[in-house]
Amino acid sequence: METRTDSPEPEQKNAEKTRVLSRSYDILMALNNHPDGLSLREICLYVKLPRSTVRRILDTLEEQNIVITASSTSLYRLGPTLALFASNIRPFDITKIARPMLMQLADKTGENVNLCVVAHGMAVVVDQIIGIYPLHTVTTIGTSIALHATASGKALLATLSEKELEALRLQIKLAPLTQNTMTDWDRLLLEIETIRATGVAIDREEHQVGVNGIAIPIKSPGGENGAIGIAMPTHRFQARERELIERLLQDTQDLHWKP
Repeated sequence: METRTDSPEPEQKNAEKTRVLSRSYDILMALNNHPDGLSLREICLYVKLPRSTVRRILDTLEEQNIVITASSTSLYRLGPTLALFASNIRPFDITKIARPMLMQLADKTGENVNLCVVAHGMAVVVDQIIGIYPLHTVTTIGTSIALHATASGKALLATLSEKELEALRLQIKLAPLTQNTMTDWDRLLLEIETIRATGVAIDREEHQVGVNGIAIPIKSPGGENGAIGIAMPTHRFQARERELIERLLQDTQDLHWKP
């Protein structure tokens, strides 16, 4: 009688690979947020994974020098392989063009200024200038944020064609992040039309309670769309809303997106 050994289905293998990649990303982001290093126990707490799982992933990453440990402290840090990768990244063209505007806006407003683009149904921060005013909910380069609940996200939605918007409608769910989050597509489409007309998108505590945002949709000479946005505590936004709208419109006029 022939003995048959079942092997994992391809779907199961792919799901496991995806899970490992996702966990590796979480570990690397934890280390990125703590450049002085983290212990194995601390990493486990940050990523909420068992010690054995984290150890296995770290061992693999360490073999490739993606992470390293200091022998004196046993703390894990990001490794030199990532620096090699970073040196070969080709920046978005829009990043080069928009950076002087981000710097000028951060200098004049004192606020954190972000540049975002659309990727995989999210708004992704691709550049950032830190202002002088504190904001505890600081996004970093590489952070993905909701398109429907942030000023930059809604500004990006305004740059999409009707066909692209319809595809997104099937792809993403308008999850309620606060009581102010817009969760109805028809209402969101009406706001997108307003953003296209005014050139300004606003988030009034739709992504996080206590934080407001403002953003402008832009387009590079090469046709690449993006959004320049500023997020700040609600009380500061309410006192400066008109000033910020005028400042953003004025300082980004060379890249204003037009329908």
